[in-house]
Amino acid sequence: MNRSRTITRLVISVSCLILIQACSVLRKAPAKTDGPPPVLNKPKTEEKKPEEKKPDVKAPFNVPAFAKEVKRSSYNVAIFAPMYLDSVFANSLDIPGRTMPRYVLPGLEFYEGAQLALDSLSRQGLRLNVLVFDNKARQADVAALIRNRQLDAVDLIIGAVSTPELKQLSDFAKQKEINLVSATYPNAAGISDNPFLLIGSSTLKSHVEAIHDYAQKGFANKNILIVRRGTAFEADIATQIKNAYEKMNYDKKARIREVVWSETTTDLQLTQYLLTDRPNLLIVTALDELGAKTILRKLATQKATYPMHIFGMPTWDVMKFKEPEFAGITMYYSSPYYNDKTDIYSKYVIDHFKNVYKSRPSDMAFKGFELTYYFVKLLAQDGVYFNKDINKPGNRMFTSYNFQPVYAKEGDEVPAYFENKNIYIIQKGDSADFKMNSAL
Repeated sequence: MNRSRTITRLVISVSCLILIQACSVLRKAPAKTDGPPPVLNKPKTEEKKPEEKKPDVKAPFNVPAFAKEVKRSSYNVAIFAPMYLDSVFANSLDIPGRTMPRYVLPGLEFYEGAQLALDSLSRQGLRLNVLVFDNKARQADVAALIRNRQLDAVDLIIGAVSTPELKQLSDFAKQKEINLVSATYPNAAGISDNPFLLIGSSTLKSHVEAIHDYAQKGFANKNILIVRRGTAFEADIATQIKNAYEKMNYDKKARIREVVWSETTTDLQLTQYLLTDRPNLLIVTALDELGAKTILRKLATQKATYPMHIFGMPTWDVMKFKEPEFAGITMYYSSPYYNDKTDIYSKYVIDHFKNVYKSRPSDMAFKGFELTYYFVKLLAQDGVYFNKDINKPGNRMFTSYNFQPVYAKEGDEVPAYFENKNIYIIQKGDSADFKMNSAL
C-alpha cells in the first residue's frame, strides 16, 4: 500500500474524530497496558487547592503562579494542529482524486503522534479530557474559541501553530496563567512578556549562538569566518554571532572575521581570508537553498588548497548537496531535534504506524508524540505549574530538552518566555546525518 493511500486512511480516521470542530474525549485506563515504559504513578484522586508560597519565599522566576501546587484527579489538555480538514472534505468524506494534498500531511502526522502519546499515558492510569482543534479550520478559529470560552478550563495547551495563532494563544495563556507549548515554530512571534510560553523548536538566535560555541570549542586551531550576503537580515545574524563571541568566557576562543559575499566576489578576495595551516570554519548565514549552494560553489573551488568546515543554518537539514562539486566538503547544520530511531519510544511509534497505516512516521509524528508525552507527563508529576522543574533527565525520550528563561532586556526579573536551548550540531553525510555534540 503506498503512502498516499495510508495517509488517506489517517485523514479519514482523524476527520471522524475531529469533524472540523474540537472533540472532547475522556480517556480511562483499560485493563491491559502495552505503551512504552516507564510507567507513571497514578495521580492522586483528591483535588488539591492551590497553595501559595510563603510571602518571604521568592517565587520561581518571579512568577507567582509557579509557586503554586495545583494537582487534579484529571487534566484538561488542548492540542492544536494544522490539518485543513474543511478544505479537504469541503463537500464529502471522499478525497478528491484519492490523493492527499502535501500541505495536509505534517499537521495530520503531528496529531497522530500526539494521539498515540495520550493513549499511552491514559493506559498508565492518567485521566485526561482532551480537546483537539484543527487550527486551520474556519470553525476552530482561535479568536472565536477564546471568545466563546471553549479554552477556559484547559490546564495545558500544546500547539503546532505559527503566526497569527501563536500570538493569540499566547495572550490568552498569559491572561489565564496556562502553560502553552509551541511545538514546532522556531520563532517567538514578537512575544516578549509571557513566562507561560514554552518554545520547543529553538529560535534562530539560539542556533547561531550554538554554532559559534561549537566552532570555538570543537577545534584547537581554527580560522573562523562569517560568510554573509549584503542583506539586513543576514547582517543581523552576523551581529548575533559576534555578540555571542563577546559574551563567551573561553580563554581559547579565536577572533571572528566577516566576509560580505556577492556574485562579484573573486577568488582572490575570498582567499585573502583563508589559511592553509589550520581548519577554516566558515559560518554561512544563507537560509535559502539557492543562496547556500551559490556560495558553496564558490568555496568549493578552494577546497584542495584550504581545509574547510562549512557551518550552515538550521534550514540546511532538508537540503541535499549531492552535486559533484560539493564532494569532499565537510558540512554541518544545527537542529533542536535529533532522533536516530533506535530507542524504545521510537520503535513504539514506528510499530504503530507500520501496523495501522502500513507506512513509516515522519519527524512531525515523532515530535507530536514526544512533546505531548513529555509535557503531559510533567503535568501528572508536578501538577499544572510544573515550571520550576521543567528539565527532568529521567523524562528524556529521544531528544534532550534544556528549557531556559529568555529575558527581553538585561535586568528584567520576569522571563519573556522559556526556550529549548539544547541545540545539536549535525554533520551531513552521504546517506545519513550524524550528531557531533553530546546531549545535555
